[in-house]
Amino acid sequence: MTDPTPNAPMPEPLSPAAQAVLDVYWKNVGVPSALAKELGFTNTPLVAALCAVADQVVPEEPLYGGDQRWMFERDARQASREKLLAIATELEALPND
Repeated sequence: MTDPTPNAPMPEPLSPAAQAVLDVYWKNVGVPSALAKELGFTNTPLVAALCAVADQVVPEEPLYGGDQRWMFERDARQASREKLLAIATELEALPND
């Protein structure tokens, strides 16, 4: 596992999906993670972006009726939404100090 900010204790290992997203984020911030920590950068914008993606790409849908195919497709969409939000939740739980 890659520590997103060296010398910062990790509460528990991230899932592979959350770690991959975090690694790409810090790589593309353009600032080494140690310097980013010194400058007070956090992963908060990343968490907000993931939540926005979930809301825009896979909006929450009501559980009202429909045929079986619609319900299956809805469940598949909502499973994708839950995966995105689970990554955001993991990253939000990381210490930002």
